[in-house]
Amino acid sequence: MAELTEIRETVRERYAAAAASSTQEESGCCGGSCGCSHADASDVFGVTLYDTATSEGVPEAALQVSLGCGVPTAVADLHEGETVVDLGSGGGADVLISARRVGRTGKAVGLDMTDEMLELARKNAQDAGIANAEFVKGYIEEMPLPNASVDVVISNCVINLSGDKNKVIREAARVLRPGGRFAVSDVIADEDMDDATRADMAAWTGCIAGALTRAEFEGALADAGFVDVEIQETHRVHEHAGSAIIRARKPPEVDADYRPGHDRAGCGF
Repeated sequence: MAELTEIRETVRERYAAAAASSTQEESGCCGGSCGCSHADASDVFGVTLYDTATSEGVPEAALQVSLGCGVPTAVADLHEGETVVDLGSGGGADVLISARRVGRTGKAVGLDMTDEMLELARKNAQDAGIANAEFVKGYIEEMPLPNASVDVVISNCVINLSGDKNKVIREAARVLRPGGRFAVSDVIADEDMDDATRADMAAWTGCIAGALTRAEFEGALADAGFVDVEIQETHRVHEHAGSAIIRARKPPEVDADYRPGHDRAGCGF
């Protein structure tokens, strides 16, 4: 728990700085004060990954503070009326894109632990005139969401930042309705990532050192009860890692009250 707390605080401080930087003249995440700094010069993180059609109607302030390694909304296949949650929603870009796609009868929820990012995201939603977006404070390892309450879980280069990624994935399975979809962008580590890179604490907020390998991600999803797992690398972000789209599905027959890894009597809900 001490290690998880340390990682959370390190990540929180870095991303709070990223939110603060959005109010300065220099835009984006191109310095050492915010996330994904190891690869910014190569244009493999952040706002450059969003095309004009995808980002239409999203405030520039939301896009410029994006620290992601992909565009999960491009592959989440969102539909009118669905409820979608974005894990580690930051400035809210993916939430606002999702809110427009699910329409007035749907809802997009952003979950983030950083007060500065939540404040910025709420302002961005207000500026965009989007009423079906909600931003909630919480940890992705302990999502403050009911069982079987969402149709789609998305995330953009955040799960790798967690000190307990298996728990995040189990939580994603818990909050998804039977048949729900998991569609995230994340960094996948090469099998031969060196120990020095993994030991570099600063790289946790550079989206590299905390990354799972393909086999580890597949195993974590399977252990949480997901099926139809697909992992497709989109581009390289580091000599030891690549960005990938990870998709999976919660089986329709899964008991909505069951939390993988826990017996029903102790689920606490």
